[in-house]
Amino acid sequence: MTEDEAREWVRTRFGVSRETLLAQFGEMVRDESAHQNLISKATLDAMWDRHIVDSAQLLTLAPDEAKAGLWIDIGTGAGFPGIVAAALREAETVLVEPRRRRAEFLQRCVDALGIGSRTQIVAAKIERYSGPKAAIISARAVAALPDLFAAARHCSRRDTIWLLPKGASAQSEVEAARDAWQGSFHVEQSITHPESRIVVAREVRRK
Repeated sequence: MTEDEAREWVRTRFGVSRETLLAQFGEMVRDESAHQNLISKATLDAMWDRHIVDSAQLLTLAPDEAKAGLWIDIGTGAGFPGIVAAALREAETVLVEPRRRRAEFLQRCVDALGIGSRTQIVAAKIERYSGPKAAIISARAVAALPDLFAAARHCSRRDTIWLLPKGASAQSEVEAARDAWQGSFHVEQSITHPESRIVVAREVRRK
């Protein structure tokens, strides 16, 4: 997917105003990348494809009732997918990021984008989160599935949908998770990269 195609994908599904908001966010990531290592330098020129659409596609995998609920993004880092999810919805989003400088950057983004009324930054590890339980939990390249479920299970309900971007090892991670966890696990192909996958999990609970 070219950068123009990626922008068009966002524009078609979410409208010009949301595209504009994400363009502003993308520029903030570029600018901040000169001061801290937010994303790979090799992907700076593929911001829309590798990061924005890669994040935005998660919204297409969740039913409307879940998208209207609380979304918790674990290890938000540079803002993917958490800031993207917050920018594309009107519902509440919680961004959990333990690294202080990145949490401070996320707060500046939230303020600049005008989404502060519905977006909270939690500068801590997910194990310390004690707020409401999520309708959706996302985590991009944070931990292997068994470890992620163990760390964040207290944030979820029986009907929580987990949207977890992974690489080519997604299916093997699912199989490893089945040793200690049960639920509905489905692996989707990412639209942005042939080797990328998205694990969609529901009813996650310990065996």
